This record gives sequence, structure tokens and C-alpha cells, in this order.
Amino acid sequence: MSANSKASPHVNGEGFEGDGFSARDAIDPAKALVPATVRVNERRVARGFWPKFRKVAAQIPFAKDLLSVWYCARDPETPASAKGMVMAALAYFVLPVDAIPDILPVIGYTDDAAVLAAVIAIVGKNLKDRHRDAAAEVLARMRED
Repeated sequence: MSANSKASPHVNGEGFEGDGFSARDAIDPAKALVPATVRVNERRVARGFWPKFRKVAAQIPFAKDLLSVWYCARDPETPASAKGMVMAALAYFVLPVDAIPDILPVIGYTDDAAVLAAVIAIVGKNLKDRHRDAAAEVLARMRED
């Protein structure tokens, strides 16, 4: 590649999923509330949250918090600004591009936990007991299976 040529739009997550947004845009707090970014994050979370959650729930100590945040995002009473931030955090969880790859034992999910802790600190007042209760109920059913 010459110095004047540009990399493929798919290098470093650019143009991810053909939607015109980079993976970085999805989790950039400055862009988390941009309506187009929120829509992209909602699609990514809708497609990827449950498959990944089922796969890793037993391995991550923050499963209940993660699921509580998911319920918060789905709640019609949660303000749009809080939903946008929550969707950005959930999109980070489902994206295959990670600051610390999830396949690394022990430390693989520390970045996901940090992002989750940050979003809970930001939108925590919108995280209700009903979200935590729903999460606990789902986790209990998963343990029974």
C-alpha cells in the first residue's frame, strides 16, 4: 500500500456491518446519543445480546448487572438519553472488537465490566428494582436449565 492510498473501509472496524458507522462510533460517549448511532446500537444489541449473554453468563460475575441494564434499556419509562448510553454499553459488550479480547481468561471481560460500571454510574437512577428483579429471575431460570 502506498503512502497516498487509504486502507479498506473495514480496517479497524470502519464501515462495520455495512451501516456507515465504525465500531468506535457505537461506543463513543460523544456520539452515543446521536439518533443514527442509537439506531445502530439498538440493532446490534437486538441481534447480539442474547446469544452472547447465554454463552458467557456463567463466566462473568457481573451478569445480573448486565441483564438489569438490558431491562432498563427495554423499559418504556427509561428516558431516551439513558437508553442511548445504555445501548452504547450493551453494544460494546456484543461487539467482537474489544479493548481486551474476551477470549483471554480472567481479564477478558474486565473492559466490559468497566464500561458497564461507568454506564451504571451515569444512568443509575434509571435502573429500577423491577429491572434487577427481572434479571435475577432470568438468571435463576438459566441456572435451573
